[in-house]
Amino acid sequence: MATDFSSIPLIDVSALLAKCDDPKMGEDPGVLEVVRQLDKACTEAGFFYLKGHGVSDALLKEVKDITRRFFELPCEEKTKIKMTPAAGFRGYQRVGENITKGTPDMHEAIDCYKEVTRGMYGDLGKTMEGYNQWPQNPPKFKVIMEEYISICTGMLSHPFIPIPMILFPGVEFFILMMILLVRAELARKIMRGIALALGGSPDEFEGQRAGDPFWVMRLIGYPGLTTTNGTHEAMKNDIGCGAHTDYGLLTLLNQDEDINALQVRNLSGEWISAPPVPGTFVCNIGDMLKIYSNGLYESTLHRVINNSPKYRVSVVYFYETNFDSAVEPLDTIRTRKNGTKKFEKAIYGEHLVSKVLTNFVDV
Repeated sequence: MATDFSSIPLIDVSALLAKCDDPKMGEDPGVLEVVRQLDKACTEAGFFYLKGHGVSDALLKEVKDITRRFFELPCEEKTKIKMTPAAGFRGYQRVGENITKGTPDMHEAIDCYKEVTRGMYGDLGKTMEGYNQWPQNPPKFKVIMEEYISICTGMLSHPFIPIPMILFPGVEFFILMMILLVRAELARKIMRGIALALGGSPDEFEGQRAGDPFWVMRLIGYPGLTTTNGTHEAMKNDIGCGAHTDYGLLTLLNQDEDINALQVRNLSGEWISAPPVPGTFVCNIGDMLKIYSNGLYESTLHRVINNSPKYRVSVVYFYETNFDSAVEPLDTIRTRKNGTKKFEKAIYGEHLVSKVLTNFVDV
């Protein structure tokens, strides 16, 4: 139900996060105002900027900086973690190896997924069985990324063990402590607000729906335009990432703050710019939330075009349902008011695998 929006709304969710585990959160005026804004944004645009999220600017920057340092390495170093089917489609792809609707995208990336052990989801999960491939260089890459994921998800990627600071001479003390100690459960808490917006209880997206959420993270580098004789030259295909929707519930984008490249399509087909807003995440809803909302919320088409001469980095975290969830419209007052069920039941894992198997070339 997207509209002819002309800009992306900004929502301060600090009141929601402060009360998110209060059994009476749905009665709090501050929470209800955030819920109202979430509902409006998800209905009209499917996108919003998120501030008041509690994740430090230092950590947001550190994650992007270490990603940039990886992409600056020689190709032979980066391809040490080349993505393969044997790794469950985890690892590094060179520019042009990711495709959208049959067209190569002008970006390079590292793809990471919640790790899936053999037999974890039976036949449904075979394609995704594997472990994330983390580079040895830059140092501390794995630690920083796994703890960033745990902040977004709300679950530890491994048991918490205090790590002596002496083992991390290259990482600022306050940044490392932020990574290790802040457990924001950010995506889960935003989904509690969205559950209220849909007329349900705060825990609609827990338990069998997303109590054991799958997650995806893409670390993406978009080359800038080349310069010839003082003019910028576009590549044959200048689309950093082609028009697509996301697969799951909620996306948290941490993007470079000085390059305007993300575009979102409104109902009339116009591409609306989503310029960086320092200190915020860009959030959007995915295909599974569109189904849960019975079409009230749209998983909006978006794309990336980097027309800057600068190299652009984005760290994209996708919060999903349980891998084996059977997704169908929620039974709430609001979804019922939107008419009979507009979607057949979908299995999230099947949806993800169908996308993964068509997203890459030469793997």
